[in-house]
Amino acid sequence: MVHKGRVLIVDDEANARTALAELLREEGYQVETAADGYKALPKLAEFAPDALVTDLAMPGIDGLDLLRRALAEDPDRAVIVTTGFGAIDTAVEAMRAGAADYLTKPIHIEGLVQQLDRALERRRLRAEVGHLKKRIADQHRLESIVGSSPPMQAVYETVLQVAPSRASVLITGESGTGKELAAAAIHEHSPRARKPFIKLHCAALAETLLESELFGHERGAFTGAVARRDGRFSQADGGTLFLDEIGDISPSIQVKLLRFLQEHEFERVGGNQTLHVDVRVVAATNRDLPARVKEGAFREDLYYRLNVVAIEMPPLRVRSSDIPLLAMHFLQRYAAQNGKTVTGFSDAALEALCAYAWPGNVRELENAVERAVVITRNEVVRPEDFGPTIAGSKAGGAAGAPQIPGSTLADLERYAILKTLEHAGGSTSRAAELLGISTRKIQYVLSELRGERTPSE
Repeated sequence: MVHKGRVLIVDDEANARTALAELLREEGYQVETAADGYKALPKLAEFAPDALVTDLAMPGIDGLDLLRRALAEDPDRAVIVTTGFGAIDTAVEAMRAGAADYLTKPIHIEGLVQQLDRALERRRLRAEVGHLKKRIADQHRLESIVGSSPPMQAVYETVLQVAPSRASVLITGESGTGKELAAAAIHEHSPRARKPFIKLHCAALAETLLESELFGHERGAFTGAVARRDGRFSQADGGTLFLDEIGDISPSIQVKLLRFLQEHEFERVGGNQTLHVDVRVVAATNRDLPARVKEGAFREDLYYRLNVVAIEMPPLRVRSSDIPLLAMHFLQRYAAQNGKTVTGFSDAALEALCAYAWPGNVRELENAVERAVVITRNEVVRPEDFGPTIAGSKAGGAAGAPQIPGSTLADLERYAILKTLEHAGGSTSRAAELLGISTRKIQYVLSELRGERTPSE
């Protein structure tokens, strides 16, 4: 049975609350009860009800006080108060304090169910509006992926092709290339766009915490688990779950994730109830997953389940024609945020940007432009506003055309490789074929640009 929602019934009359609880369970609600306001307080935290049905006249903490505490904890919680026929004034006071509605005793179950259904629908709609506002604020749109180079055009095409499907997507690429933006764009252009887009950075959590974050946990499942908690899969029901740095998850989490991808079911940590949700998984990594599969560090069957559709985000050094466009995009954003009148870049500043290798990719470029906007005292950003590392970049160092004479053979070779990579959409094998060299030679040059140790011969 699909539960309509969680309801806590509070009434000091044992027969009344027991009968009401049984009737609401038959109507499809998960129900807990409490004999008074004091006993209800811990259940508000542990059971986390969507709705509270409380009598007003109770000893100790009365219904009005309980109402205020329940709404202080969760302002969107639906509260319905019950009262005797002669206490309508108190019910009106409860409505002013935030109650969704009131009923006079004896309670007619049909009327209560109708009120609960309406109140929980309003709660659901408010939650949905909140998700929509957050997505708008985050600007998760395809337009937020800036670039017109051939490699980025290929990314746009794949995003738009895969978005309407239910297929899992694996987004690969170096850190800072915009993998999360691509995942969000897939969600925004899918039929799930009105449902949640939930994110989780897998590498940031220890194994036990990651399992709880993904699947949720029951009260008492581990030290500190004082209440049941829904995980990211439950939160993303109907929408998309973005799992960043998927290559870092442990073997035990890999098994549980594989089961979900195959069966669309899971259990909370410490629980035995099997839960079913409708969630599309989009994963991302900057690791070489095929290599990790060969090493035995990543399950081959999970890799293929995740990699139904693959999108590779190109590094900035192979889409150098996008640098001026990206830089201007960030300049406009941070000039507005900082209330500064900065209108563009000097020719020398653009040359410095295009000459730099950008090992941190688009994220590093964004940080550099933000710094320049904050530092500059001019309306136009100059090279010195970027700091010495970028300001001292020489033409031919990454993307700028080398000067002849004046450039070394290594500069010319590097420029030819980067331009061919850009033409080949970032494919090292295609670029190697066009240049008539080995892919190893291309990887050698790229590792030098990233500042890594070059591969041993």
